Amino acid sequence: MFYYISGKVAVIEPGMVVIDAGGVGYAINTSYTSARSVKTGEQATFYTYLHVREGIFELYGFARREELSCFKQLIAISGVGPKAALAILSACTPETLAMAVVTGDEKSLTAAPGVGKKIAQRIILELKDKIGGSSTELDFSAGSAAATPVQSAGAAALAHAALQELGYSAAEINMALKGVDPKATTEEMVRYALRQMVMK
Repeated sequence: MFYYISGKVAVIEPGMVVIDAGGVGYAINTSYTSARSVKTGEQATFYTYLHVREGIFELYGFARREELSCFKQLIAISGVGPKAALAILSACTPETLAMAVVTGDEKSLTAAPGVGKKIAQRIILELKDKIGGSSTELDFSAGSAAATPVQSAGAAALAHAALQELGYSAAEINMALKGVDPKATTEEMVRYALRQMVMK
């Protein structure tokens, strides 16, 4: 129903942002990351999703389209409702979520309140299936410092898969990865590509 809502940030509360658009205050359930990215009184745009259940209308939105894309994919998984998806996106950025999926990192997902091991495994299994699946060659359980080098072809393939999971097209990914260090780890390649996209 709403693709995005753009206006002045009227209120910021834990898990919610109110956008004043045309004199109407839209209460948008959002992630910690999106809420932290805006300031009261400033203009902001939130990409939204209207969730309807039993006569209840709940508006969810995010400052980045990548977050909205991840949210939609998460709630399409059995056992993952909007609240759980929001908790996951408050604990993980779209980038770390994509990396958790392609590397099978359950710990990044179970860091979200209310998300247990079984749900984390289901998320990894179902989302990995969507991007073709891939064997784990990196260990991110201890954070980015734990990343270990892999063969450049394997790292590039994982980076490509992670970026596809974020909703980017093959053409956009290929363009963004031009000039990347072939010896870089998968995570470094993803970060490099995202920086290139933001700079455009």
